[in-house]
Amino acid sequence: MTAGIALTDVTVRYGDVVALERATLAVGAGRVCGLVGTNGSGKSTLLKALLGLVRPDGGTVTVAGGSPQAARRRALVAYVPQAEQVDVAFPLDVRGVVEQGRYGHLGPTRRLRPADRDAVEQALARVGLTDLAHRTVVALSGGQRKRAFVARALAQEASVLLLDEPFAGVDRPSQDTISGVLRELADGGACVVVATHDLAGLPELADEAALLAGRRVLVHDTPAVVLRPETLALTFGLGGER
Repeated sequence: MTAGIALTDVTVRYGDVVALERATLAVGAGRVCGLVGTNGSGKSTLLKALLGLVRPDGGTVTVAGGSPQAARRRALVAYVPQAEQVDVAFPLDVRGVVEQGRYGHLGPTRRLRPADRDAVEQALARVGLTDLAHRTVVALSGGQRKRAFVARALAQEASVLLLDEPFAGVDRPSQDTISGVLRELADGGACVVVATHDLAGLPELADEAALLAGRRVLVHDTPAVVLRPETLALTFGLGGER
């Protein structure tokens, strides 16, 4: 498989609670994979394992051909969390947020160079926020704010992009913009993994989908297969999920 992400028999525990159990999933470059499942099925924990934010109790995790930690150090993996904390006392403007995506590329002076500024402007344009670049993040709508954090990930120019519920609480234009950008990234060779509850939009967005239930990856196939009623019944029939 070309460089992307891979988990093999990965188990993650939070104390005595098993959050992910023997999960196996591989997604190659140039692909969008949707992670679907009920709350507590393990989607967010799987993304954290790919980011190296949690230490597996067993199994192996590979991101962009190396460890998650190495991928983060080399700015090869970008992450858009489900909820982003915004400092209302000292809020950044939109351009300042997107510039954060370039920090992994900066030299010893930590100053943005022309190439960094170009990447920021291109990211702003791709999500339709050029005209709002001067506005503080706290002044944005929910959809605009989500697009700003997606733009930050775009500016990073990572080969792997992980998103946790990017469509939650956003308006339809923002959802369409984000979906279009993610498809463009994959078509350009990126590996994109999206945890989402938006099952209706999955066939258009994703090349493949993974159904998580009971903190395991039960099915990994095309969206058409994963969205079959008998397949979706696997997750709703297990119950007891945390």
